[in-house]
Amino acid sequence: MRWITVLALLVVCLMCLSVAQISYDDCCLKYANTLSRRLQKQAVSFSRQETDGGCNLTAVIFTLKRGRIYCTDPNAKWVKDLIEHIKKKRAKNGRRYYRG
Repeated sequence: MRWITVLALLVVCLMCLSVAQISYDDCCLKYANTLSRRLQKQAVSFSRQETDGGCNLTAVIFTLKRGRIYCTDPNAKWVKDLIEHIKKKRAKNGRRYYRG
């Protein structure tokens, strides 16, 4: 009887850990150091991740033409330049550039 209780408790603990893991799927966990020029040209929008709730990393998330996403350091110069490029490009086309 003791083994069944211990086993049931272990299963419940593992289930709790797996549920907690699922809640953080939408957070960036690390930065992409650089994006090649080819990939930078494919960037169509960006969003910002703040350090609130479950996310503990501030990031700028770029979305490329085919839906691929990259998490980047918001303080990097190339990231700031790419944000400005997307803003200008989208303003010229009359589209929204920021997915907030």
